Amino acid sequence: MHDDAPLVQMRINRFVTERLQPGIIRASVAVDIQRWEAPGEPVSFAHAVAQPFEPVEAGCAWGKPWGTTWFKVAGTVPAEWADAADARVQLVVDLGFDSAQPGFQSEGLVFSASGSIIKAVEPLNTGVPLTTAPGDAFEFYIEAASNPDLSQAWTFAPTPMGARETAGDGPLYRLAGMVVALRDNTVWSLAQDFWTLHGLYAELPAHLPRKAEILRALDLAIDAVDPQDVAGTAQAGRDLLAPAFAAPAWQSSHRVHAVGHAHIDSAWLWPLRETVRKVARTFANVDALIEQNPDFVFAASSAQQFAWLKEHYPDLFDRVRRRVAEGSFVPVGGMWVESDSNLPGGEALARQFVAGKRFFMEEFGVEPLEVWLPDSFGYSGALPQIARAAGSRWFLTQKISWNETNVMPHHTFQWEGIDGTRIFTHFPPVDTYSSELSGSDLARAERQYSEKGVANTSLVPFGWGDGGGGPTEEMIAAARRTASLEGSPTVLLSSPRGFFEAAEAEYPQPPVWSGELYLEFHRGTYTSQARTKRGNRRSEHLLREAELWATTAAVRGAADYPYAALEQAWHTVLLLQFHDILPGSSIAWVHREAELRYEEVRVTLEQIIDRSVRALAGDGTRTLALNSGPFDRAGVPALGAGELTAGRAAATVSRTAEGIVLQNDRLRATLDADGLLVSLRDLVTGRESIPTGQPSKVLQLFRDTPRQWDAWDIDADYVRTMTELRVADSVEICESGSERVAVRIIRRFGSSTVEETVSLSSGERALDVELAIDWHERQKLLKLAFPIDVQAAQAASEIQFGHILRPTHSNTSWDAARFETVAHRWVHVGEPGYGVAVANDSTYGHDIRRTGEGRSTTVRLSLLRAPLYPDPESDQGEHRMRVAIAPGAGIPEAVEEGYRLNLPLRPVEGVGVEHIAPLVRVDGAGVVVEAVKLAEDQSGDVIVRLYEAHGGRAAATLSADFDATDAVLTDLLERPTASPETLLAPSADRSWRLELRPFQLVTIRFRR
Repeated sequence: MHDDAPLVQMRINRFVTERLQPGIIRASVAVDIQRWEAPGEPVSFAHAVAQPFEPVEAGCAWGKPWGTTWFKVAGTVPAEWADAADARVQLVVDLGFDSAQPGFQSEGLVFSASGSIIKAVEPLNTGVPLTTAPGDAFEFYIEAASNPDLSQAWTFAPTPMGARETAGDGPLYRLAGMVVALRDNTVWSLAQDFWTLHGLYAELPAHLPRKAEILRALDLAIDAVDPQDVAGTAQAGRDLLAPAFAAPAWQSSHRVHAVGHAHIDSAWLWPLRETVRKVARTFANVDALIEQNPDFVFAASSAQQFAWLKEHYPDLFDRVRRRVAEGSFVPVGGMWVESDSNLPGGEALARQFVAGKRFFMEEFGVEPLEVWLPDSFGYSGALPQIARAAGSRWFLTQKISWNETNVMPHHTFQWEGIDGTRIFTHFPPVDTYSSELSGSDLARAERQYSEKGVANTSLVPFGWGDGGGGPTEEMIAAARRTASLEGSPTVLLSSPRGFFEAAEAEYPQPPVWSGELYLEFHRGTYTSQARTKRGNRRSEHLLREAELWATTAAVRGAADYPYAALEQAWHTVLLLQFHDILPGSSIAWVHREAELRYEEVRVTLEQIIDRSVRALAGDGTRTLALNSGPFDRAGVPALGAGELTAGRAAATVSRTAEGIVLQNDRLRATLDADGLLVSLRDLVTGRESIPTGQPSKVLQLFRDTPRQWDAWDIDADYVRTMTELRVADSVEICESGSERVAVRIIRRFGSSTVEETVSLSSGERALDVELAIDWHERQKLLKLAFPIDVQAAQAASEIQFGHILRPTHSNTSWDAARFETVAHRWVHVGEPGYGVAVANDSTYGHDIRRTGEGRSTTVRLSLLRAPLYPDPESDQGEHRMRVAIAPGAGIPEAVEEGYRLNLPLRPVEGVGVEHIAPLVRVDGAGVVVEAVKLAEDQSGDVIVRLYEAHGGRAAATLSADFDATDAVLTDLLERPTASPETLLAPSADRSWRLELRPFQLVTIRFRR
């Protein structure tokens, strides 16, 4: 028998395109359109409507890049439409959309004449319902954003559009038209029927009778619809499709919980200020959709986005608040933003939850219990403990489906962190956080689900995302049609909590995945936009210092605690940790703004530190050294201040036949004629750390042209194009004092210059390298390589509240794919009995591999990149960064070096006291104080956060140098926990005994 299925499909496609879609609009009439173009940044509704508007016609050009044009739309609903049955009157707006997906180009927010927000208009969502009675007039205002489409069909070509100063002034769009339209609801419904059934047909195996049945039904429905009277015959077509929809789903069908969602990147191919408007547009769309579909549930993350809505659109925020109260609008995630989870420090990642959950609980009275990070670029092994310590129960991500090499073996599992904490995790097999609930999406979810045989339920987030937009009524229609449909998974409109509770009940003993969820993709995000990363690192440590000294001053009655200023600084830093800002994958506008905001944070925190310390120390002629770190240094106690002690053996520098030698009582470093490190001898053990014939501290330059996603990716083949920058333009001794000696090395290459200052201080265990780089390369990767004479099977890399061990070999495909990794302040390589630490003050990307026929190990730090997309000027210009190498270091010493380099002693001149005693002290190896602050509830209680840093069991005594009635274990939100076994009974002198498991995170509240 002849297979006529292809011919029928051609018939279906043409019918839908040429008959059905045009037939949805039964009639339409023109409207009057006027416009006013805002000269600069967006303005309020009240400001805009007071401006002079000019008449325009459809077809007019409008909208310079990143501009705002206000359209005034006036018209009358035809009186003859009063008798129209089964129809909906709406304003249809086409701003000149030229893309199939919302969020990446022009968008509009529609206001009533009185200023009330109605909904947004975007590609694939152009209708605005009208309640105006037939014969009556109406008037709307549309705030239209002329955002350039920087996705550029993902060709990754450099574009000047990512910055206002280079984007130009020419109009981007041409107004396609605005009309009052009468939508035929039956024709629209028939279109949804066709979309659902045809999508299901495309996914069914050829041998199933169901496939032929659907095709036959669609073919007959076409016969029933008269091309000359689509509206009058559409119901006949629906009637012929009804039996196909009546066939229920198979009992074994996959079960989908469909959760409305709109992943809105807080910045990316648009600036932060545009995200404020994207949130308003999306939330307005959702509110309108809920009004028509009370069983629809929408989940939205990021407290920052709700906070923007409250500040800029208070009336819409109140509507959202009501939706939250009724359960149809669900805050999820519990974080300030959907942050990157690899790069933020431990305390910062904790504060994402503290700030986020506080906002949701204070504003809505709800506490999200799920961590919602569908799009971040890999997930730290510390995250399970942090999430559970914040009171969260569940974790969701989608991004691991982007792995280039290995397929994640589970979709529902227990994720175990570095301290042994587990969190119930779901990884939606649909492989998207912006589903349309299409036949292909649902079939993919069922086909890829890994837990078949033991479980059968997954979550599908549906709604336009990335640039926002959210769910549409077409998606709701698809959900209703697939609630129980033979051949399709069943679809239940649900909430995140509804899914997770069902999944836990269905699968109470899922498999365990231990350690990080490493994304085998986007490895360049550890390095791109170095200034943004440096701003984050410096801000995190300044916040630690500011809170410590402000707390000390407040507890001792010297100054008030600056709650508001610290909260604002934290909110800024947390916002900039969003997963397209801190990773360096946004347009130039975003990163230049980040640099400005980091500078504002720096000024604020420096003032807090100075004001707090001077309030404590008074005026005088002394100089104090502040030690904000967790370890005593140079006679200055941890978390306290004192005068530096002398008496350490002097450092020396000299020229010898071997080269330039820098030496103190612990180290002897030799630089050759080009300033390369050819020897680093540990004088305590006599051990040499540099392999024979392999100079260390070598700058290496690589071609960096990834296959796609420029700012995001480093491809494995970059290693094939290495140039070592060994030749120096000059090498000179620049410091020779007893406290510090230094050598300056200048290297020039291409259009760039690197000035290295190699220094050794008296009494220190590490050789410091300060790099001043004037970088003007393009599509290049600059690394700093340290071949080390240890045969390390694995490397330790600091992450939040601990470290992770990764193999230095490539035995498996999982090992090989992990060729670029993230570390915070230090990495450590070693063999039994001996190790070497490499610390840094602003670098995150590393690669660590066995070299020298496997007998040595090379640690390389990725210093700079120069991708062309989305910011063609990425990383151009001047950079400063510090690195230190410490031979003879174990994990404890590596931890100390990381803090030393990132929290240097801070001199304060003109004070009147010899010391400032620490508020708290810890006596016990491995237990590190990470934060000292006042309680979030402004009660005056002192909060101390600490963790076990070495990866072993630890016992310690925590002492308080202030009046504390008792000490209580709390979660991150400073609520008492139900696990009091960690904190033992206090002694008579305000000290408490602690026992911690490896990498355990502990928060203690001292009541005052």
